[in-house]
Amino acid sequence: MLYNILNHSHSGLRWVLILVFILSLTGLYRVAFANKKCYSAVKRLGLITLITVHLQLIIGLILYFISPLVIFSSSSMKDSVLRFYLVEHISLMVIAIVLITVGYSLSKKAEDEIKGFRKQFWYYLIGFLLIIVSIPWPFRNLGAAWF
Repeated sequence: MLYNILNHSHSGLRWVLILVFILSLTGLYRVAFANKKCYSAVKRLGLITLITVHLQLIIGLILYFISPLVIFSSSSMKDSVLRFYLVEHISLMVIAIVLITVGYSLSKKAEDEIKGFRKQFWYYLIGFLLIIVSIPWPFRNLGAAWF
């Protein structure tokens, strides 16, 4: 029961995260490269993105230890589905979240706001691409659904 609730929450929150990421990246691009002046809104969107990513991480870590798809044995490495959930998914997601967190921190510490937004944009973009690549989309035949 707990597994199903967390699994559906994790899968559903993915769509919120993708939407928030697109809004955040669009805002960061407009401020950093197109000279639009909506700094406070972009800062708020960046923070919302950071919070959503960390919420996904917490749910994902709980799922990692209770999921029937994560089997801690050497035979898991021979099965592409089990290997994906045991190693690939969590590794890429943690790397992405670290990059997003570093990008947000560097942006806050930057003396020049525009340069800070540019750094944040690139870190967020790389993190977003890593997240998109490591999502177990249904067409990848990894046993996941759209929700």
